[in-house]
Amino acid sequence: MTETRDGFNGLGMGLGNLSRLSHAKTRSISAENFSGEKGQGGMATEGTGAFHARELGQGWKVSPSVKIAPRSTFTLAEIAGSGAIQHIWLTTYPAQWRQLILRAYWDGEEQASIECPVGDFFANGWGERCNINSMPIAVNPAGGMNSYWEMPFRQGACLTVENMGAEEAVLYYQVTYTLTTVPEDTGYFHTQWRRSNPLGYKEVYTLLDNVKGRGHYVGTYLAWQVNNRGWWGEGEIKFYMDGDQEYPTICGTGTEDYFGGAWNFEHPQGQYGTYSTPFLGLPQVIKPDGLYKSQQRFGMYRWHIMDPIRFEDDLRVTIQALGWRSDGRYLPLQDDIASVAYWYQTEPHISYPVLPDLNGLEII
Repeated sequence: MTETRDGFNGLGMGLGNLSRLSHAKTRSISAENFSGEKGQGGMATEGTGAFHARELGQGWKVSPSVKIAPRSTFTLAEIAGSGAIQHIWLTTYPAQWRQLILRAYWDGEEQASIECPVGDFFANGWGERCNINSMPIAVNPAGGMNSYWEMPFRQGACLTVENMGAEEAVLYYQVTYTLTTVPEDTGYFHTQWRRSNPLGYKEVYTLLDNVKGRGHYVGTYLAWQVNNRGWWGEGEIKFYMDGDQEYPTICGTGTEDYFGGAWNFEHPQGQYGTYSTPFLGLPQVIKPDGLYKSQQRFGMYRWHIMDPIRFEDDLRVTIQALGWRSDGRYLPLQDDIASVAYWYQTEPHISYPVLPDLNGLEII
């Protein structure tokens, strides 16, 4: 719903409504305009570009980025009023993607609704650049990360980046948002990161649980390291909703099937076929190099944009890790699996599990 008493409110943008005019106001926050206020961009006299602009002066790329000190948190954007974030662009060094934690707080809440390592949020969980060509997430050469997830708020929004590492981080960023009315039936955007390294034998990997409220699930990203030989993707994804206990309402047929592939992602024969499409993809396959890289690693995404998983009261999402053993038997795998779950729901939300320390985040 994008209609208000004043007509179109500028939300839910697409080719079908791009010609419609509204009274929504577009603003953008970056290192060149920390507040996003009208007419306040490009006024910096100090910043990471000051030395390079010393002969040109104010207005000439004086503050294109910020430096985040080790073990400190930087406020990326603080917005007052009602509206929605419509685009986030940022870039930083891949080695720090798991050490930089992106958080978002809606309407003054104390518990973050988004809490995720920067790389994983943008479907790049392995610390190696991987281009993504999808509708809500686009990652372009060389490490330009873009999010088009619509993130509504009614009283305000606050985005932060925590540097958990021991080295300074240099971050380039831009957060573009609109100030407008938000319909009553609009949910708040959430993401949650998890990891099992390794997954216990015969354990089921949990992407999300203890979600309470009304909403819909809109996306999955998995960074999956296989610790065995052979095919690893026989496991089923399951969505338990609205009181489901032992058995789910929605059950998939296999890991590659859920991500829109088939038959082990094998194409051409003997090779994994990578792909990146508007709603699903296997864009990243990292193979052993015979020296230092020992396990195969995969990055996969599935966006439920045309087919959101709707729930009225609660939601839990799991996926099995299954390969093959002798005599045609399934083998429960003990892999390194990290995930991001993306969903919209009413607030308040249940607090997330505590993120691990640097050792638990590290890619090794």
